[in-house]
Order: sequence, then C-alpha cells, then structure tokens
Amino acid sequence: MHLPIFLLVLFMVFSYHVSAVSWLQNPYLWNIIAFGKQSSSNSSLLLAKTSTESIVDHYACYDSNTFPESVLIGGMGTFDVYSFTNLNNNQISASAIWVTNEKGHDESSINAAVAGWEVNPKYGDNKTHFFTAWRTDDASKLIGCKNLECNGFVPVNYAPITPGDTIEAIGGQTKFTIKIFKSKDDGDWWLHFGYDSQNLSRVGYWPKNIFTNLADHANYITWGGFTRSSAGNGSPPMGNGQWPGETSAFIRDIKYVNTDGQGDFEPAPGHMGLRAAVTHPKCYGLSPFINDTFSYGGPGGCTE
Repeated sequence: MHLPIFLLVLFMVFSYHVSAVSWLQNPYLWNIIAFGKQSSSNSSLLLAKTSTESIVDHYACYDSNTFPESVLIGGMGTFDVYSFTNLNNNQISASAIWVTNEKGHDESSINAAVAGWEVNPKYGDNKTHFFTAWRTDDASKLIGCKNLECNGFVPVNYAPITPGDTIEAIGGQTKFTIKIFKSKDDGDWWLHFGYDSQNLSRVGYWPKNIFTNLADHANYITWGGFTRSSAGNGSPPMGNGQWPGETSAFIRDIKYVNTDGQGDFEPAPGHMGLRAAVTHPKCYGLSPFINDTFSYGGPGGCTE
C-alpha cells in the first residue's frame, strides 16, 4: 500500500474535489447521532443548533458510487480500532459503516443505520466505545438516537458486544468486523460483529418498521473515519493519527452483502464501485482503494 508521497498528495487533492459534489448521506453530520440524543425537531432547527454550537465535522471516507434509485442490501468491513487519551469534551474521533437511503437529493429524507467505534468524552471517559446509531424521518421530523438511548435498535441475548460497550485495544490497537444487512427472513436490518472476520455473531437489529425510506433497501453505503470539534480549536486525530500508509489505520474486507448475510462482492470500478470523500486534505487523507482495502486518517489540527 506504500505510495510515493507525491502520488498520495495528488490522490488526496483529487479526493477533495470529488467530495465537493455532495456528502449529504454522512449521518454523522447530524447532531442527533454525534451527540446521541433522540430528537423530534425538524431539520431546520437541528441544523440551526449545529451552527449555533460552532461545530466542525470532518471525514475521510469511501462512499458507494450509486444513485437514489439504486438497491443495496448491506455492507461489511473490518476496522482497525485505536484509542486516544487526550480528547476534550468537544471532540470526537470515530470510524464506522453507514447504511443509508436518501430520497432524491433531499437530506431531510435520509434514513440510516450506523455502527462503528468512537472515542467520545461524552461517555464520561476517553476510552474507545462500540456504538450504533439510527435515524429516520417522519412527517418532517427527525427521529433516532445512538446506542440504546431510545427504542429502535433491538439487542439480542448472548451477543458478543452491546452498543456503548468499551473496546479494549490490545497494545493500543485491535480490529473487528461489522456487517449490516437486510435479512430476507424478516426484512429487518441485522448487525453482526466479531473479532474474527470468519466468525461473526448477531448483536441485534433495527426493525424495518422504524424506518421510512430505509424500510425496503439502502441506496448508499459508506466506510471511513469522522472527527468533530469546536470551531477555532484544532480537530482531533483520525484513525491512529497517521497519514494513510503502511502504519496507519485500515478498513479491510470491504464488501456488499446479500439478503443471506453473505459477502456478495467487493466494490469494483463503475456503478457499484466507491468514490472518495475528504473534507480537509491538509489534516486527513485516504489511500487508493485496492483489493477491498484502504487506509485513512491524519493528525488533525484543522480549526475550520
């Protein structure tokens, strides 16, 4: 995965221009997920709150190269997991998979099921936590929450992990695999998890009836990293704080998933491929997507 530095710089610049088209399907841009609060506010009030609080969000992700009319059933990936001990109360560093459905290009219509890891002092510590989140729209109202803070995600008995649990990074780093897919048996969106990509177990599910647009299928799937900070203060590290390369954070085993919960195929060039999105290439970056794998991250330090 090693690239000459000038090629990596060119790639990050290219990624920045691709992301300028639109990235409305990134659910972490909503307060409802970043802060873990249930909401029934309309989208304009929610966006106003984000602006008033002077929040800066950044991401370095790969997004399915699909369209509003596309039909996707699920996705999976293996995530390197890291921890940070010096984040303040206004910072978040995370990595996740987003399964979403957006009607047309109307961001207020976005439905999402999300899972990943995050370091977020709002848990009351600087440990790494496994998290889930969901969002739907109902008569112009945004509804949803993080983890088990509202009715929505249904955990199962004997699951290997529960949303909100701490993940102990072995030697400062570990990895786990996440799979989200719409089951052909009940039509619900199931979440599987495991520290061995060949041995995943059920964590729980999002019932199809809590969604509007996502009730039937997804039309975008996203894999990558996210940070949040206060405007004027440096943004936190993403991934493991290193630029994409051999020693940075990786997301591997990236595949679309079918209704049987099986990895169907990995994204390839064309309609079912992936497109890069980086908000600030001076602080974060992405490697090229090669053989179901990419690296991402950066030191942060962005103030806007």
